[in-house]
Amino acid sequence: MFWFELLIIFLLIFFGARVGDVFMGLLGGVGVAIFVFLFRVQPASPPVDVMLIILAVVLAASALQSSGGLNFLVRVAEKMLHKSPKNVTIIAPVISWLFTFLSGTGHVVYSLLPIINKLAIDSGIRPERPISNSIIASQQAITCSPVSAATAAMLGLMAPFGVELGTILTIAIPSTLLGVIVSALLTIRKGKELADDPEYLRRLAEGLMDEGLTAQAAPEEKKDSSGVPKGAKAAVLLFLLGVVSIVVLGLFPELRPSWTADGTTTVLSMAHTIEIVMLVCASLIIIFCRPAIETILNGSIFRAGALAMVCAFGLAWMSSTFIGGQTEFIQEHVASIVNSQPWMLAVIMFIVAALTTSQGATTLIMIPIAIALDLPTYIIVGAWMAVNANFFLPVSAQCLAAISFDTAGTTKIGKYVLNHSFMAPGMINIVISVVTATLLGSILT
Repeated sequence: MFWFELLIIFLLIFFGARVGDVFMGLLGGVGVAIFVFLFRVQPASPPVDVMLIILAVVLAASALQSSGGLNFLVRVAEKMLHKSPKNVTIIAPVISWLFTFLSGTGHVVYSLLPIINKLAIDSGIRPERPISNSIIASQQAITCSPVSAATAAMLGLMAPFGVELGTILTIAIPSTLLGVIVSALLTIRKGKELADDPEYLRRLAEGLMDEGLTAQAAPEEKKDSSGVPKGAKAAVLLFLLGVVSIVVLGLFPELRPSWTADGTTTVLSMAHTIEIVMLVCASLIIIFCRPAIETILNGSIFRAGALAMVCAFGLAWMSSTFIGGQTEFIQEHVASIVNSQPWMLAVIMFIVAALTTSQGATTLIMIPIAIALDLPTYIIVGAWMAVNANFFLPVSAQCLAAISFDTAGTTKIGKYVLNHSFMAPGMINIVISVVTATLLGSILT
């Protein structure tokens, strides 16, 4: 029965991934219905804490976006890139990683792509190199950002087992950043040089390059002439103060309030800490920066966050219900297999992430299973780095956007589909981050 129920989960994931968007979360509810009404499994509790963390973080990030804070960060990135255009292949991915780490969303990289593309071409560098690495870097940072939906889900699921935010960040930050840097260095000569690339030469000969560069440069000129939106700098400052507060309170639990009743001391949980800090942060941005209030719930960040909440509601509930009904079987049979071959967990997470193209959804599906297997913390956190596999099948929005922004035509999907521009930097990042996080975790936990 265990394997049959597991097959049902994978079929639902596969079908949901093909349709995509909110349907994947809704199918999680279908999975719960199958387990409860067909197999008579007692339903687990919905992941309320995870959903509330995501909601609070998304509200703060949406307020930042509405106030022009993300646009201001993009202008800062543009200035940083222009200081050393010849090293764009290394600098661009690191900046992309940093901006996702600070904002909690990989969407910020879209605004950087036209700048990266233009700087690469002007410097005679194949745009595929910095663009593909920047896309991967922006996704890698999702699993180490204290304000991303995936990290919120990970914390909400692992906190009851003593894994705090500080532990996750201490392992994930150096692991993902090392993967980004190593990948950029190893792919710095990837592909033909721009001057020898036939597609670039064809576009150049047909006059397509001039049109492409003009089209991409226009938003930059408009942005520069318009100046920094009023309140944008203050919004960024307030948001970063919120991020820093969360990190500090996560690293130093003694700073959080505590209460004693009947001889038992209870410390404010990290889940509630994040919720409180982010709600306060969003409120302060609205009070002092005065964004158009109606745009907060209409922006791309809130929509992505709402999708993450739906996935948390359906997928995590389905996974937890499945685990609850098969706890005994898992402990007696499956746990011994994965404990003897712990690398299998990372491989399975990679496969699920490639199908769902979502770090948050994969976290919500796989972490409850990993917890039920009673695996060591360092194995779970190390394998969690493999959820950044949405590049494997080049159908994600990030990959498609990168291809369209490369006006030289060097970033592309290959003849055999899987030999695309993102495969090499993506696999390098995954391997480096998984191995590094596992080693760090074995020392720190």
